[in-house]
Amino acid sequence: MEEERPTYRDFARWARMSDEDLARDCEVEAFHASGPGGQGVNTTDSAVRMRHLPSGIVVTSREERSQLQNRANCLRKIRQQLELRAQRPKVRKATKPSKAARQRRLDAKHRRSDVKAQRRRTDFSD
Repeated sequence: MEEERPTYRDFARWARMSDEDLARDCEVEAFHASGPGGQGVNTTDSAVRMRHLPSGIVVTSREERSQLQNRANCLRKIRQQLELRAQRPKVRKATKPSKAARQRRLDAKHRRSDVKAQRRRTDFSD
């Protein structure tokens, strides 16, 4: 059975949820952050990976030394992603090139053709 993909309305609904409700729909994983920080980074599980289960969005935060602050950052990042995905893409309208644009293109092709014609051998058999 194939899963249904979330729609724009789903993302908009999730983006309007309170932080507590949004956090309830998330799976949280704490882990050792990598990078600079020495003992403070190597001994504490301060980095947080958060997965919003209904939408499948996964974010990671390891900017702060506090796990609570990183959790708050993850929620903020998830909300940003939800708001971004809640926007419908702009409808593209088919357009035609203007008469002047068409003429400029043809003129450029003629100039190029003339340049290439200058490179050809000339026939001196007469």
